[in-house]
Amino acid sequence: MRLTCALGLGLSIAAASAACSDRQAVDPAVPAAVVAPAAPPVVSARPRIVCLGDSLTAGYGVSSDEAYPAQLAARLRAAGFDYEVANAGVSGDTSAGGLRRLDWSMVGDVQVLVVALGANDGLRGLPPKDLRANLARIIETAQARHVRVVLAGMEAPPNFGATYTRDFRAVYRDLAQTYDVTLVPFFLEGVAGVPSLNQADGIHPTAEGQRIVAATIWRAVAPLVGVRASS
Repeated sequence: MRLTCALGLGLSIAAASAACSDRQAVDPAVPAAVVAPAAPPVVSARPRIVCLGDSLTAGYGVSSDEAYPAQLAARLRAAGFDYEVANAGVSGDTSAGGLRRLDWSMVGDVQVLVVALGANDGLRGLPPKDLRANLARIIETAQARHVRVVLAGMEAPPNFGATYTRDFRAVYRDLAQTYDVTLVPFFLEGVAGVPSLNQADGIHPTAEGQRIVAATIWRAVAPLVGVRASS
């Protein structure tokens, strides 16, 4: 079921490529908030959780407080934890793009890095070996700084064939085992393929879809910061 629904009922591949491509950086339909700023952000001295991703993390099509990083921050506050949660999602980013801006994203006292990259690699049919190499370098860099990592798996669209889909999915599982990091098997679990939880493009979650994503990520992050996640 997950493979069939991954990234939204086969994704309408042509529309998906347009919605998630690098063209979003200059497309007037894309909110400016999802484009990387030119200078590093000013951060507080509070411990930080950085959510590194693409438009799915940035919250394309929803308000900033509806994107999953903001909802994750709200859950932490409710649990009595004073973390700054940084939304380091940039629309159109591939795993290579996330790697290039990793140092920029990980300023301050970063305690946890949530890596949710690969959707655009899959939409473009980029080699799984390159995805693996990029994600491995991200994990290695974080671990060298004693930052705990949550790796969120993505699914490739089915149009590149079963072998590509299998190899793409295996990247996340293999990296989690190799580097002993927390794995979220599928970032869009419970959201992909559900029309009411996705925007008209069938790819980007609605506010309610983002809430479900936030709950999924919360269950992975909570134990790393000493919280017992009940939902």
